Amino acid sequence: MRETGALSPRKPALKTRIFLTLPRSLKKAAPEFAAKDGVSVNQYIALTLAEKIGARGEEAFFAGLGKNGNTARAIALLEGRPE
Repeated sequence: MRETGALSPRKPALKTRIFLTLPRSLKKAAPEFAAKDGVSVNQYIALTLAEKIGARGEEAFFAGLGKNGNTARAIALLEGRPE
């Protein structure tokens, strides 16, 4: 039996398609930057999105660490650091 594109519980989807509406300036710039990086436009957009998601994840990670921080202890540590 041929699959119709529905997700099988045994086969997770590794890729998906999305359709974007981009400003003309981004549409023009994407191939230029992709060529500079030596990748396809698709790869460039995927990598750029991954970088942005990663940066947001780091921001949340460090914000979480800061909630348990001790400001006075951190300042004392920094003041004791040799120049």
